[in-house]
Amino acid sequence: MPQLCANLMYLFTELPLMDRFAAARDAGFHLVECQFPYSEDASALKRRLDDCGLRMALINAPCGDRAAGERGLAALPGRERDFRDSLLLALAYARELQCPRIHVMAGVVADDERDIATATYAENLRVAAQTAEAAGIGIVIEPINGIDVPGYLLQWTQQARAMIAMIAEPNIMLQYDAYHALMNEEDPCEGLRANFDLIAHIQIAGYPGRAEPIAEGCYDMGAFIELADTLGYTGAIGCEYTPKAGTRAGLVWASRYGIGN
Repeated sequence: MPQLCANLMYLFTELPLMDRFAAARDAGFHLVECQFPYSEDASALKRRLDDCGLRMALINAPCGDRAAGERGLAALPGRERDFRDSLLLALAYARELQCPRIHVMAGVVADDERDIATATYAENLRVAAQTAEAAGIGIVIEPINGIDVPGYLLQWTQQARAMIAMIAEPNIMLQYDAYHALMNEEDPCEGLRANFDLIAHIQIAGYPGRAEPIAEGCYDMGAFIELADTLGYTGAIGCEYTPKAGTRAGLVWASRYGIGN
């Protein structure tokens, strides 16, 4: 059975963050992910996870100043110290939350800085992988389409594969988001097959629109989920979408997976 994971930055947002854990549990989730849990104390978050019988599958390293348009620090030349401070904070949270993986975002860069940004990204990822390995935590990187996030350095699955091969650290893997793949006109099922050896975390959302993953007029994300299960994927499948009319009402799509009943 696929292990669906509630993304608490997208689902149950009608509630304060600390109340979303119980809402996820009540909807049938056993796993949650939270890109940026840093507004809350890590120990308090762990108690809430334990009280609700949930496990944290993924967090992101801090991405910088979101209000200023920053979407990651790892590829920003001259921001190496900021990145490494952010990594240490993420590792502290991951250890406290017993979270197995951290997503390290590359960041938005100017076209004329892409070469130096790529070199910066590779070196920062190497440091991140080595530091995280000592803590028993994995690092994942995710291609994010350039329509939703213009200028994002890591946009394509093949870019991510090449970066992982270049770094050659055993605990850096691919976070494969079927929505971003579709935005890049990539067939997610083919992408899943071709990159299964590197995939450590999956995310889904409806396409087009980034609403519920299984809906009339959208790509058949159910076939993608079932293929992942058939191929033997046992990790989390993060539900990173914006509900059209409330989280719980929209979970009818997940009833076949034991969620929202």
